[in-house]
Amino acid sequence: MRRFSLILSVPLAVLIFVIMASAEPRTAFVKLADGFDYPVGKVGTVCTGEGYYVARGFRPNGHLGEDWNGNRGGDTDLGDPVYTIANGAVVFAKDVRAGWGNVIIIRHNYRDSDGTIKTIDSLYGHLQAILVREGQTVKRGDQIGKIGNNRGMYDAHLHFEIHKNLGIGVDRASFARDYSNYHSPREFIGSHHALKGGLGGYPMAMNTFTARPDRVLYAPVDDAKLSSSEARAMRAGYSRGKKKSTHTKKKRYTLVESGAFAG
Repeated sequence: MRRFSLILSVPLAVLIFVIMASAEPRTAFVKLADGFDYPVGKVGTVCTGEGYYVARGFRPNGHLGEDWNGNRGGDTDLGDPVYTIANGAVVFAKDVRAGWGNVIIIRHNYRDSDGTIKTIDSLYGHLQAILVREGQTVKRGDQIGKIGNNRGMYDAHLHFEIHKNLGIGVDRASFARDYSNYHSPREFIGSHHALKGGLGGYPMAMNTFTARPDRVLYAPVDDAKLSSSEARAMRAGYSRGKKKSTHTKKKRYTLVESGAFAG
C-alpha cells in the first residue's frame, strides 16, 4: 500500500508542477521607478523628446493621451525608436488591429512625494514593431518598439497614454474618461522626472485588466457619427504655432461603445 501511494504521488507532483509552471504569474517583483522620461527623442541616456512635438494633447472626455510626431512631419518618423518612460514590467504586448494596431502596456511602481508606493500603466500605440514580450522587465530608457502608422491608417506617430486605473488596458469604454482614471502624460512626467528609487523589488500585480485587453473596440464610421467638435478637429488637423500638423487621420475611426475616436 505504501509503495502504491508513492507511485501515485509522483505523477500528482509532476501534474501540480506543470500546472504551476504554465499558470500566468499574478505578481512580479520589480524595481521602483527612479523617475520618468518622455517616450521618444533620446539624447545620450535621457529621453527628452527632442526632435518631436505633441500634435494632439490630452483632453478629459476626449483624447485620452498624447500624439507624438517627428518635427519633419508626415511619415518621416516611421520606424523611430520608442522607449519605456521608467523601470517596469510589460503587462501587454499585442497587435490589437483595428484603430489601435500594435500596443505595449508597461506597469510602473514608484514612490510618490508622500512616500506611498503607487502604480501606473504607460501605453504605447500604433507601433510599427513590438520589441518586448509580456512579463519582461524593462529599465528606464530601454527601447521597446518603433513608431508606426497602424498599417497606413494614420500619418506615423506615437499614441501615448498614462493610466491611473490598472483595469483599463485598451478597454476605454468601461471606465470614466477623466482624471479619475488617467494622467495627463506630460504633466505627470514633468512632476515625476526624478524620484527616489530602491535596490530591491516591490510586488506588482500583473493580471488586472477587467475585460479581455485584446478585444477589438474600434470600427470605421462616417463623420456623421462623431460630435460636431470631434468632426471639426478631425478635418482641421492640429497646429503647432503657425505650423499645421501632418497628423491628420487618413481614415476616421471611432470607439463603438462610447463614440470617441481613436488617434
